[in-house]
Amino acid sequence: MDALGDLLQLTAVASVTWRMAVMWGVVAALLYLGVFRKFEPLLLVPIAFGALLANLPTEGVLNAPVGDHPGGLYYYISQGITLEIFPPLIFLGVGALTDFGPLIANPRTLLLGAAAQLGVFATFAGALMLGFDASEAASIGIIGGADGPTSIFLANKMAPHLLGPIAVAAYSYMALVPVIQPPIMRLLTTQNERRIRMHSLRKVSKVEKLVFVLIVTIACVLLVPAASALIAMLMFGNFLRECGVTERLSQAAQNEIINVVTIFLGSSVGITMTGERFLHAETLKILALGVVAFAVSTAGGVLMAKLMNLFFRKNPINPLIGSAGVSAVPMAARVSQVEGQKADPHNFLLMHAMGPNVAGVIGTAVVAGYFIARLGG
Repeated sequence: MDALGDLLQLTAVASVTWRMAVMWGVVAALLYLGVFRKFEPLLLVPIAFGALLANLPTEGVLNAPVGDHPGGLYYYISQGITLEIFPPLIFLGVGALTDFGPLIANPRTLLLGAAAQLGVFATFAGALMLGFDASEAASIGIIGGADGPTSIFLANKMAPHLLGPIAVAAYSYMALVPVIQPPIMRLLTTQNERRIRMHSLRKVSKVEKLVFVLIVTIACVLLVPAASALIAMLMFGNFLRECGVTERLSQAAQNEIINVVTIFLGSSVGITMTGERFLHAETLKILALGVVAFAVSTAGGVLMAKLMNLFFRKNPINPLIGSAGVSAVPMAARVSQVEGQKADPHNFLLMHAMGPNVAGVIGTAVVAGYFIARLGG
């Protein structure tokens, strides 16, 4: 028995707490959603594995440097979040992957992306009523934009202690866009509205796309300088895509860079999910508010499209594309396409929905910048 006791002393078994064990269950749930249900696996799997490491008595992984002894592996990797490096680099890849043409061809869809931010502000107000302070409420509210990197960027600045649950909520609900949005879209539209066929989009020239990128960069940085890092990287990535002379750089942004950063971003977020931080009533409130945020954002975009149709009777908008005003690119646009084809199998809304989808990415970054400037993140 003494020998067994000595052996256990050499292991970390005695360091396991009940909170760690509970978090193993949370890790299992995230891995199930990512691996077997394929809900945002590129993010949920790294987040889950990071959360597993955070809830094991590891050595050389999480510890901060002390004197001459270096810090653990993830002490340094997670500086990519702390120093606000990873989210802008994700935006670089998103910009390189996204065609801004549909938004340029139909600029009125910018209003749909703006209307979808209603969920952010409604959830901000709801979080305040539930006892969160203004910085925490802003970080929770941004979940309504359906933009994981922006949620992480804002939470790290304004409520780093809530980074884990906010990131999990944001990416989990992004994965559930095909489940959350359709009932709301059908509830707020009639069969005839869902059958509306929109005019074909005109072809947008390369010069228009490049000028658009430069104008949006200048305008957004001047109006909301706190969002400069996100907007600049988004537009830089798109400029690499559209200029036609940086194909290798564009491909690197779309593939190697975004893939490597996604691994480190997701696992670094998971590292923050210790049992002491995650197992609180606040986490359940954040998850509940996240659903509300998505629902209100979806409704805001759909209702704005219906309102705009009162003024554009000769060239109406199919209200289904209003739901794509959230930033989940291109998933939300695909949901609009699927719902439209249920009403009319020969209706094609995907490219039309990409307009508000792109506008939503820009809009959420701008709102995040507004919160930072206004609340002092």
